[in-house]
Amino acid sequence: MRICISHKTHYRYERPVKALTQVLRLTPRGHDGQHVRKWRIEPTVDGRLRPREDTFGNIVHTFSADAPVEEMTVCVTGEVETHDTGGMIRGTVERLPDLFYLRDTDLTTADEGIHEFAQSVANDSSDRLATLHALLEALHRQVAFDTGPTQVTTTAAEAFALKRGVCQDLTHVFIAAARCLDIPARYVSGYLYRADGVVEQEAGHAWAEAKVPDLGWVGFDAANGISISDAHVRVAVGLDYLGAAPVRGSRMGGGAEDLNVSLKVDSAQRQSQS
Repeated sequence: MRICISHKTHYRYERPVKALTQVLRLTPRGHDGQHVRKWRIEPTVDGRLRPREDTFGNIVHTFSADAPVEEMTVCVTGEVETHDTGGMIRGTVERLPDLFYLRDTDLTTADEGIHEFAQSVANDSSDRLATLHALLEALHRQVAFDTGPTQVTTTAAEAFALKRGVCQDLTHVFIAAARCLDIPARYVSGYLYRADGVVEQEAGHAWAEAKVPDLGWVGFDAANGISISDAHVRVAVGLDYLGAAPVRGSRMGGGAEDLNVSLKVDSAQRQSQS
């Protein structure tokens, strides 16, 4: 499948920002399941856009504005050709040992409730892949997708207690539960081509990858209760949301910030027919 993406993040500040630096994890890289046909990042204000790779192997751009900024838009456009690999992730850049992905973070630390949930699902099974699929199914059944009660700082334990959350929250819970079972797991940020025909979306997507013996890394979309497919465009990985966040930055001055996101995820075939 060829997936076309247009992702615009618009910032407006109460007062001019004297200094602005943003770290952008907005560029996918190819692996066995996806080929990046074209990709472009364009800030609408003058500045320096410097590429590098982070510890996880993500492509990262650091943007520094040349002058005070009152408003700006980071425009991302591209096309990625994806292939269904049955959820398996191969051909990726791996810079860290698997055991690193057993590390807890503030957002993914499991409490007693998540520990009990993970153990009840695993039921002492030695089949790691079957356990992960059971975990995916149980989580999707018990925690409802809801954009209302959580925010970016909500932890896995808080979301699990609420039994509600967005894709970020369900992914954090899945990761926390997997690590309880000594299964390395990591957070993935990216995009999802929706089969229901919805092109305009409010935000990007998130899912988890877990390490399975003899198979490697396998992707699990907890928000939708499915394994990943050619509808998923993988962009960045981390221990949690903060390690794979599309945009993080710092600024000096500016007062209050107004943020607006415009995202379109469509297929090249459907675009050519419209």
